Amino acid sequence: MTAQRILAVIVIIGILLGLALYSQAGAQKQEKDNVAPPGFRALFNGKDFTGWKVPEGDNGHWKVIDGVIDYDAQSEAKGDKNLWHTEDFRDFVLRVDWRIKETPYINPNVPYILPDGTHARDTKGQEMKLALPDSDSGIFLRGAGKNQVNIWCWPIGSGEFYGYRMDNTMPPEIRAGVTPRHQADKPVGQWNRFEITVKGDRVTVVLNGIKVIDRAQLPGMAPNGPIALQHHGGKRDGQWNSPPSLLQFKNLYIKELK
Repeated sequence: MTAQRILAVIVIIGILLGLALYSQAGAQKQEKDNVAPPGFRALFNGKDFTGWKVPEGDNGHWKVIDGVIDYDAQSEAKGDKNLWHTEDFRDFVLRVDWRIKETPYINPNVPYILPDGTHARDTKGQEMKLALPDSDSGIFLRGAGKNQVNIWCWPIGSGEFYGYRMDNTMPPEIRAGVTPRHQADKPVGQWNRFEITVKGDRVTVVLNGIKVIDRAQLPGMAPNGPIALQHHGGKRDGQWNSPPSLLQFKNLYIKELK
């Protein structure tokens, strides 16, 4: 290849790279926080809790800061401490951006979860436990905590349905179906994105572009109900005694399906 041709190839490659970077920058610029993309509507306006039910007696622990829903896991509500939306939904696609702010609690009981949803055991038949930094929250679907898309720091990854996986009355295929296929979480402190599709009693969860749950069946799930952001954790003598839901949420969009 002559020097002129080599130079021409280099110029073309440079132009293509420039166009790609320009296109990517344009796409990022077009996506504004809490402004719903086509086909969706926003459930959070980025300013206040319009459309949400703050727990009675919460005393400011669920709050909006700089366009995100921020929680410090210390709601003072006497009853339900979760943040519920006021509307009921049937079949839908839900997008939620979330991030774990920090993990001050060391969870001594994180299990080694097998692909079928059961826990690995050692040579004596005892469940294998890991001690890991952990925070914990989730997205409740159709009004029930059992229908929770988990957010946490377990090696199995976020996106599972703990309430169904741990229900020994469920058939093996149900428990395996609600167990994540992949660990797709980003490091603590970085933003993640769920896309959750609910049709009938089937749920698909895509985390950061990776399908972690594929049409898992949730037997007994109500036909409709609200969604919620989960409270988890508590303190004793000023110290966390379980994984706290030290999380932020933004870009909550829903597309209701006919």
